[in-house]
Amino acid sequence: MSKMLFVNLPVVDLARSTTFYEALGLSRNPQFSDETAACMVLSETIFVMLLTHDKWRTFTDRPIPPATSSEVMLAVSCDSREAVAAMVDAAAAHGGTADVNPAQDYGFMLNRTFTDPDGHVWEAVWMDMAAAGSAA
Repeated sequence: MSKMLFVNLPVVDLARSTTFYEALGLSRNPQFSDETAACMVLSETIFVMLLTHDKWRTFTDRPIPPATSSEVMLAVSCDSREAVAAMVDAAAAHGGTADVNPAQDYGFMLNRTFTDPDGHVWEAVWMDMAAAGSAA
């Protein structure tokens, strides 16, 4: 069985966050979604669980960090340089913030960061694997 990854994120406004992630190309799995959570499908094995603050608090007593902090940066691969730009542009157009860190363009690899409406930091990454091997 393949390993699955569930990225759990506390969100202030579940509907807004669901719309945001749909704009990035994720789909909502209704089987695991309700008024307190939305299961957003990134791939067959990767899911982003959007949880209301009340739902989040049923899993942990640890405080929810402020939207201006960065406890993790989640990176997702893209198929092309254009796909990186499209993801970051979609994030900015739907309540996120584009390029919260400077873009890094190494020719064979490009990464740009954005935040979702709750301040969670994501990195869109494209890499030419053939060129990356010769760059090492």
